[in-house]
Amino acid sequence: MLVHWARSEGWFVFYVPKAKEWTHGGFYYKNLLAPSWDTPVQASTVLGNLLKSHESVLQKLPCQISEPITLGEGAGVGLMKDAEAVAMPEGSTLFDLVQTGIATTHAAVGVVVRLREELSLVKEVPVLFVIDQYNSWFTFSQYKELTGRHSHRDIHARELTMVKAYRTMLHSDMMVTAYSHSTAVGKLRKHLPDTPLDVRYDFSRYGIDEVEAVINYYYRQGLISHERFSEEKWKRIYYLANGNGVEIRDLVRFI
Repeated sequence: MLVHWARSEGWFVFYVPKAKEWTHGGFYYKNLLAPSWDTPVQASTVLGNLLKSHESVLQKLPCQISEPITLGEGAGVGLMKDAEAVAMPEGSTLFDLVQTGIATTHAAVGVVVRLREELSLVKEVPVLFVIDQYNSWFTFSQYKELTGRHSHRDIHARELTMVKAYRTMLHSDMMVTAYSHSTAVGKLRKHLPDTPLDVRYDFSRYGIDEVEAVINYYYRQGLISHERFSEEKWKRIYYLANGNGVEIRDLVRFI
């Protein structure tokens, strides 16, 4: 709901709905210039989703950093021959930057990292970072590094280039994060690294008025048919889910 509201108000929202996906699946390669690991498949997905959500806004925001973007290994294709970096032409916009990362898999991770720096400089529109499943960035990823002929070590999420660029909350940008208890990362200490003190707030489950607003929103979006919609049915879902937003979203299709 926060993301929907912010975007409807004209904000630029960098939204990560499933942070765990940044630490699982796809290809992963050791970054040649930094002690971190690149995940180009996830980077391409992030850029594609961002283009769908904010294409018109990206076209209006100029690139403000002129340094070349280092190229890494592409998804399943290795390193690019005869090129180590790509520079954005003068007058480029953030739309051009995102398009570069989509068109060139070798640049995808570097573009996602550069975008984090660029968005901190944007003044034309409010910028908000929203990370769901944030706690999955404080445990081990699915990836492993070979350390010997018959041994390996687990790679921590903080070692992933993209996670490293977006995990910290120690900055002046607007950022909202949320834990997910469905990611099974285990119990974490109260004060996490890269986060300010007293940054965590416990929010109660949805009240009946909030659930009514959410259900009516789903109804207006056509997710619930007119013939099947009734106050009695959505109230049953509210009591069955006990105000849990995710469960309500899953159960609403049964109305």
